[in-house]
Amino acid sequence: MDFWYQKAGWQAWLLSPLTGLFWLVSALRRLLFRLGLKKVYRAPVPVIIVGNLSVGGNGKTPVVLALAESLKEAGLKPGLIARGYGAKGPFPALVKADSPAAAVGDEARLLAKRSGLPMAVGPDRRAAIELLLADQDVDVIISDDGLQHYALSRDIEIVVMDGERRLGNGWLLPSGPLREGAWRLDKVDFVVVNGGMAGPGQYAMTLNQGLPKRVADDVELPWEQLPARVKAAAGIGNPGRFFASLAQRGLELERRLAFADHHAFSAADFAGVEGTLLMTEKDAVKCQPFAADSWYYVPVEAAFGPNLGEALLEILRSRHGL
Repeated sequence: MDFWYQKAGWQAWLLSPLTGLFWLVSALRRLLFRLGLKKVYRAPVPVIIVGNLSVGGNGKTPVVLALAESLKEAGLKPGLIARGYGAKGPFPALVKADSPAAAVGDEARLLAKRSGLPMAVGPDRRAAIELLLADQDVDVIISDDGLQHYALSRDIEIVVMDGERRLGNGWLLPSGPLREGAWRLDKVDFVVVNGGMAGPGQYAMTLNQGLPKRVADDVELPWEQLPARVKAAAGIGNPGRFFASLAQRGLELERRLAFADHHAFSAADFAGVEGTLLMTEKDAVKCQPFAADSWYYVPVEAAFGPNLGEALLEILRSRHGL
């Protein structure tokens, strides 16, 4: 909602009674967990949560991939879990590189394909972890999202924040985009700012684009071989960020197709679209079954300043001896 990212106006005030109710329910739920009246599951291996305070895509998936690679290079055996947002299940489920996105979720399919790591999905994170540990030799788990899933104990918390939209108008849902207030940033171990300026103690992140790959078969295409005029599609939290990144490369976007985050794509969504089409990698895993040969996705990799992977390893070594 556009008004979430503007100074709070009449829309926010109109919804403020619902926001107050949301705050009350959220605060009560946290209190019940803190008092032990609601059960918390502690996994037998360290759990790292990569989440956010606001709804919509903030860039968690590239962070998960980058940190998983850092842990793997350090000799650890990371595994991944996720809720499987928008997926049909059944849950819990192990995720493979060729798992149907409709069954396990677009982000989970992407993570499994890119990382090559063991992964499980399901709304019940405990069940997902137990399935993963029963099937694979894993010594640390990264959870894609789940910052507010207090039924799962965590050892390290990482918040990813959109550097342009940041916390929006600062209000809780539905008056604003926040699941929890800005106070939560002081409670986590790391704050990663995706684009824009990072504050003191925060980690700046940039997304580096790789070569476009054909959606149908992952064949790479050099940027210079793309036509100057292309179409672009994005079903992510902030489609404008993707469109802007293409325009910065000097591409002229003849048409911009913006869809809701986790949109369930079908061939009908692209009726009348001809010629070269660029999309995000997350969208590509859902479009592969019906993709034309002129459709390409743009993979991205996260880079941090300073080195977030090293800081994460230091905590794991000092707290857990890994």
